[in-house]
Amino acid sequence: MIPNEDLKKPILICENLKKIYQDGDKTVPVLESVNFSVMPGESVAIVGRSGSGKTTLLNLLGGLEVPTAGKVVLNNTNMHELSERKRGYLRNRVIGLIFQFHHLLAEFTALENVCMPLLIQGMSASHARKRSMEMLKKVFLSHRHEHKPGTLSGGERQRVAIARALVTHPKCILADEPTGNLDNESADNVYALMMQLVREFETSFVVVTHDMALAKKMDRIVTLERGCLRSD
Repeated sequence: MIPNEDLKKPILICENLKKIYQDGDKTVPVLESVNFSVMPGESVAIVGRSGSGKTTLLNLLGGLEVPTAGKVVLNNTNMHELSERKRGYLRNRVIGLIFQFHHLLAEFTALENVCMPLLIQGMSASHARKRSMEMLKKVFLSHRHEHKPGTLSGGERQRVAIARALVTHPKCILADEPTGNLDNESADNVYALMMQLVREFETSFVVVTHDMALAKKMDRIVTLERGCLRSD
């Protein structure tokens, strides 16, 4: 349960966020003065045309890229005032990341992939395995825990990725087209499971998607247009 006093404070804020890429002699502006916040337990969809900068924005929110200007405040901490190591430490404890392509480690089993964030935190192997098995049960894959990603279906791999993102009990999940690489039936099943678990863990959820049917199920939709966000 989220403490009442914490419900009033955004878990994630970006202020005057700007991102410019350099392409040889050319500057390519992607984001211009983006202001955005997410409350505890809130679900938000970010939509926009292909190439509008949605993935760049999500990477900035997750501390995977550094903004040209502005700031991202995660759990009351300005991420980009931290060293890369400390930023990774904060991200590991507060954020869960889910990508369109699962990014599982091919040489490790499903269980070992889910264990990885906990082991990075310093949890003992036995406790990490126990909690990871509990998460695999929640995504209905405990019977496949010894299987490597290459032997799993696309939907199963994405469910392992969801388990990995949630195993640390993060305060916010950032997802980039999490069902975009799946057939319609698998996408619907993965999405329903993801939303069920996000609600169960009272986790904020920010999803980049082109799927308006999915976006309309969020608490709020924002559109990225010409480098700026507008609420729908």
